[in-house]
Amino acid sequence: MSLERVKEYLAKEGIPDRLKILRESSATVELAAQALGCEPARIAKTMSFLTQDGAMLVVTAGDVKVDNKKFKEQFHQKAKMIPGDLVEEYIGHAPGGVCPFAVREQVPVYMDVSLKRFSIVYPAGGDAHSAVELTPAELEKYAHASGWVDVCKSKE
Repeated sequence: MSLERVKEYLAKEGIPDRLKILRESSATVELAAQALGCEPARIAKTMSFLTQDGAMLVVTAGDVKVDNKKFKEQFHQKAKMIPGDLVEEYIGHAPGGVCPFAVREQVPVYMDVSLKRFSIVYPAGGDAHSAVELTPAELEKYAHASGWVDVCKSKE
């Protein structure tokens, strides 16, 4: 189960106390924000893409959308989301709980700069009833991110 793998992963990283188990669903940005009592923008949504090299993740603020032109400029290919029924196979987590922790090997994680405007963000924790409370810098560290990118439409 994804949640159990994430629990083990966070324990190994020394931050098991950052995982929040929620009564309410956190399967969407809006539901997660309601369950956590925060603004939707602070939900760090983890988006799954299929590239020529395989699967990859991009973690963005909850209030932005991927800009296809920026994505193509950054990664030299079109943004192609992984179909919902294949996400777990490629990433290791099912939709609603996709997070940048305890993912399949060889799946790079990128952080979008849209997250940098917050002191605290909340990515999912492996299922549709969990979240992890982290600063953007901690999220980058514990997700073992491959780096920061700017692939979302501007909020201004």
